[in-house]
Formats: sequence, structure tokens, C-alpha cells
Amino acid sequence: MKRAYHKWFSPNLQRDMELLIYGHAGARVLFFPTRMARFYDYENWRVIQSVEHMISNGWIQVYCLDSVDSESFYNSWTHPAGKVARHLQFENYVLREVMPFSYKLNPTNYLMSVGCSMGAYHAMNIALRHPKWFSKIVALSGRFDIAMQVGYFGNLLDGFYNEDVYFHMPSHYMANMPEGEQLEQIRRLNITFTIGKEDPFLQNNREFSRKLKEKHVTHNFYEWNGLAHSARYWRQMLPLYV
Repeated sequence: MKRAYHKWFSPNLQRDMELLIYGHAGARVLFFPTRMARFYDYENWRVIQSVEHMISNGWIQVYCLDSVDSESFYNSWTHPAGKVARHLQFENYVLREVMPFSYKLNPTNYLMSVGCSMGAYHAMNIALRHPKWFSKIVALSGRFDIAMQVGYFGNLLDGFYNEDVYFHMPSHYMANMPEGEQLEQIRRLNITFTIGKEDPFLQNNREFSRKLKEKHVTHNFYEWNGLAHSARYWRQMLPLYV
């Protein structure tokens, strides 16, 4: 399996960003890390190993991204508006830097947005906001409303809410999305998301699935037994759904 490390100074984030690429051909996969995790964690957790046969056979090429969660939604000292602004810079980094870079290396048009836990939020949000660039979404053990308080998982924006927050919450903007080009592009996406039956965000996932159905967005939604929120489960899920 081909493995390559890359690092460059990001104009959008104004700092160095790193990533790992696995594979030589096939569908491009942007793999978003879990909460505040690093670009190498999926390898260390043997999640990449679970799809090694797909990578080695040239079916997929995986781009493991780094996180700026500690500078955005999990930044404890900045105002919530600043958290969203930093997240938007991260989105621009992915759209304007990583995606063109990946296309130069591998000019296939089939692009997947994939992530686990907080990475599932990132994967779902960026693809729904910019559906024309993507073909498939796989979101494992995610939450699609970062402002809701569930158990010991707090509101990541401390009650702050404005238009920018709204347009970064899939549970919110999908419920009200009007008929038009963006919704039509979303309807052509291959969307799969999963959640454990004991996961605190089970209800959020069920409601999100219901909202997609109301908008006639075809998708696959699976509930796994138990919490199903760890690398042990993601190693099982990823080969099934990617």
C-alpha cells in the first residue's frame, strides 16, 4: 500500500497543515479526524488497515486530514463567533487547498466525504454545503447539531446562534432547505450514516434521517447495537459503507 506524507503552509489557516495519503488510484476519499484528533490517528487505530485491500487494489485513495477543532469548536477561550469563523477557514482550506491538490494527484471526479465522531459532522456538513463537488458521504457515529446539549456533551457554541451557526448545522439547514439546485445536487449524493443504539446522539441521528426523508433525500441510516463509538467499531463499519 502506497503511503505519502505531505505538509504545507495553509494560506487559509495561516499555519502549517499536514496530511497522509494512502493509495495510488481510485475514488478520492477525504477522511476527517475525530474530535481534536490528528491526521495519523486512523492509521494508529488500524482503521486504515480495515480498508487496506480497497486501497491496495486501487479502488480508493484516502486523504487523512488534520484537525483544527481545538482552534474552532473546542476552543474554550474564544467567542463562539470566532469558533465558527475558524471553522469556516478550515472549510476553505479543504475546498481550496486539499481538494485541488488531490485532483492533481488523482484526477478522478468521484470524491467521498468520510468521517467518524466529530469527523462525521465535518464530512456531512461540507458535502451538504457543497454537494456539486462530492459523490458520496459516509458519516460514522456523528452528531449533526453542534449546539445541542446531550448528557455530558455540551453546546459547543455556548448558546450563541446566528446565521453562520445555522448554515453549519445540517440538522437545521436541511429542515428548511428550499427546492433548488443545491437540494437537487444533495439528492444525487450517495449518503450513509450510522449511530450506536446507546450513543447519546441517537435521537439527533434519527431526527436528521427524518428531515432528509421529508426533503426526499435518499440515504442509508443504520443503527448498531451498543454505543458503537470507537475505533473497534469503525474498523468494522468502514469496509461495509465506503
